[in-house]
Amino acid sequence: MSWVATRVYLEQINRMVQKRTAPRTTVPLLIESLDFSELHGQRDEADWDVVADQLVASAKRLEMAGAENIIICANSMHKVYDEITGAIDIPVIHVADCIGEKMAADGVLDAALIGRKNVMTESFFRQRIVSHGVDLRAPEMENVAQIDRIIYDELMIGKASRDAERALKTIITQKEQAGAKAIVLACTELELVVDIDANVLPIYDSTRIHCAAAADWILAEN
Repeated sequence: MSWVATRVYLEQINRMVQKRTAPRTTVPLLIESLDFSELHGQRDEADWDVVADQLVASAKRLEMAGAENIIICANSMHKVYDEITGAIDIPVIHVADCIGEKMAADGVLDAALIGRKNVMTESFFRQRIVSHGVDLRAPEMENVAQIDRIIYDELMIGKASRDAERALKTIITQKEQAGAKAIVLACTELELVVDIDANVLPIYDSTRIHCAAAADWILAEN
């Protein structure tokens, strides 16, 4: 939900649709950009209740404005996916289902997940991928803390340091040495410090996969 994530989603969806239609095509999108400073740092269920209330209100506004489908531009915020879908009458494309479906179709069933702390450690996201037959390796908690810090302190404000690039490269290399066959990159901002197209392991970038699903839906409807 950072402005970085909003920018990436806007650009990728447009480029994907443009590539399959005409050079001057611009996708009709309704974008509600929320103040992420009011949404991050959740510590307990009461905090997540506040987040759910804000995202439900946002989804309702988008539906009333004419949206026919919704994507949540933050993996971590899928924790309140059920609350959102239960409050509106239009579909919401779940990013983890898109990831699981693509990995299963590719026959890649052994992967390591990298993202925010709750995405890496809680079941709301992992289980959606696992339900498609993909085995996700347990995270190393020292890596969880390091990655979470990089995302919050640097990437969400648009900063991409060499130290962060080296840290992610080391973590991914360690995953490869441990036997993982792929990496699920489950944070939009991580593309700032991870070379998705040239790495020691195949990278399943949640943002690209999510945007591709949105582009498919847009083109199917039009």
